[in-house]
Amino acid sequence: MERLWLRHYDAGVPHSIDYPRVPLYRLLDDAAGRAPRRPATSFFGKTLSYSALKDQSDRLADVLRGLGIASGDRVALLLPNSPPFVICYYGALKAGAVAVALNPLASPDELAAQLVDCGAETLITIPLFAATAARLRAETPVRRLVVARLADYLPLHLSLAMGLREGRQLSGVPSPRPLELRALLASSPGSGFRPAQVDPSSLAVLLYSGGTTGAAKGVMLSHAACVANAYQIRAWGHLEPDDRILAVLPLFHGYGMSVTMNAALLAGGQIILLPRFNAREVLQTIQRRRPTFFTGVPTMFMAFSKQRGLGRYKLDSLKGIFVGAAPLTQAIKEGYESRTGGRMIEGYGLTEAVTAIMANPYRGQHKLGSIGVPFPDVDVKIVSLEDGRDLPPGEQGEIVLRSPSLMLGYYNRPQATAEAMRGGWLFTGDIGAMDEDGYFTITDRKKDLIIVGGFNVFPREVEEVLCQHPKVQEGVIIGVPDEYAGERIKAFVVLRPGEQATEEEIIAFLRERLTRYKVPATVEFRAELPRSMIGKVLRRALRDEGRAQTVGR
Repeated sequence: MERLWLRHYDAGVPHSIDYPRVPLYRLLDDAAGRAPRRPATSFFGKTLSYSALKDQSDRLADVLRGLGIASGDRVALLLPNSPPFVICYYGALKAGAVAVALNPLASPDELAAQLVDCGAETLITIPLFAATAARLRAETPVRRLVVARLADYLPLHLSLAMGLREGRQLSGVPSPRPLELRALLASSPGSGFRPAQVDPSSLAVLLYSGGTTGAAKGVMLSHAACVANAYQIRAWGHLEPDDRILAVLPLFHGYGMSVTMNAALLAGGQIILLPRFNAREVLQTIQRRRPTFFTGVPTMFMAFSKQRGLGRYKLDSLKGIFVGAAPLTQAIKEGYESRTGGRMIEGYGLTEAVTAIMANPYRGQHKLGSIGVPFPDVDVKIVSLEDGRDLPPGEQGEIVLRSPSLMLGYYNRPQATAEAMRGGWLFTGDIGAMDEDGYFTITDRKKDLIIVGGFNVFPREVEEVLCQHPKVQEGVIIGVPDEYAGERIKAFVVLRPGEQATEEEIIAFLRERLTRYKVPATVEFRAELPRSMIGKVLRRALRDEGRAQTVGR
């Protein structure tokens, strides 16, 4: 195929990369071998060197083996962005286990379903989530609970208060008492450890995502795929050992995991960890810690703009800002490029390919509204929705790609895998076009995916919970435009005959059962829903109504 995009690569970015056939944990170990004293992580000002990070991940892997964890076993991580996430992620891999990264904001029902699906017997979390994790033992395969105290990784002035808080949180955890990460690490001799020998083509990480074909499912990523994506990102962003990457995007998500952790460690850079997004805290951290790269979504920059005194923050350390998950407006791009002196680099990725697989060049031509050009060794084409034939530049169709970073498939879902992966190509479900220069744009979504603040929400998942309400006969959700989050969720509800309910009642019901960003912002009650001649709900008609109402406000 003709790769029109290659002529737009920055100088120094290769058209193809020689990827080493190594386990994923080698990214950390090799960096530690090159510069053991260099800071690997920074957590509210306290750093861990590469040698310390390697040592703690070695110790954890040694302990996990001693606890009976065998090659291929699942180790689930319910952790925020923090040193324990990095330690436990690489420690699990060194033990030969599969790291299952879970969303700490997910509801207990969602977590239970994912733990049952993956079969994880070991769950590592923090005291804040320990009581919930302990309750999950009764309804999931989890039989081994490990707790990592964040206080152990904070500067002294923050550690004391956090230690007291975490002690209170652990006191409410029912027996059997969880194991503590600090004690486990101390129990390992720490010398003479050898990581498990694993096949790079084998499963390394399991991430739960909406995927391209429906409700949340486990995306299986191999060691080789994660290594390849880290190399692609390092090359595209020209990452060097002196770079400091601000990691506020969640590491349990492919975007944060690969761009701000794996690629950063491959480059030998420093990861500045923040456990949650708070606009003021992020701005203060940029000013104090002086990161060179920041990875975010447009919603974050909208939040920054609402901060009083934005102009007083010193943001000029940022030379690059990677942006994905939603379209970037001209006002945001121009505003932050002028404030930082760096470039906002809009791109595109999906968990089925680890994460980012194309972006606007770091130094070269940017096209506003475009998701850029494919990374090295990534082929992308547009195919007809009707018959799957390849389409020329300028014509719209489904975005289809192949890359060394493609997933192994969806865990325990062969039919969904076969629908998404055909002949070595991944059918993304996104509709777009390629221009005459090889730059791509997304114009619509083949599926009814809703993106709220950069997070994917599939209607069917929310609608199934909505219809569990005893007063609800039928429910449908759509995404409507939102200036802050990109989209917000609106629910249309038909009540059972004779029932009455309020918007607040329905939303409260959903809040108890769903992750926060999946809960509808508004509910509209209808006597009936619009349907096609064969009885299907006309979701597009509801979307058009919702968007018309938004424009009319």
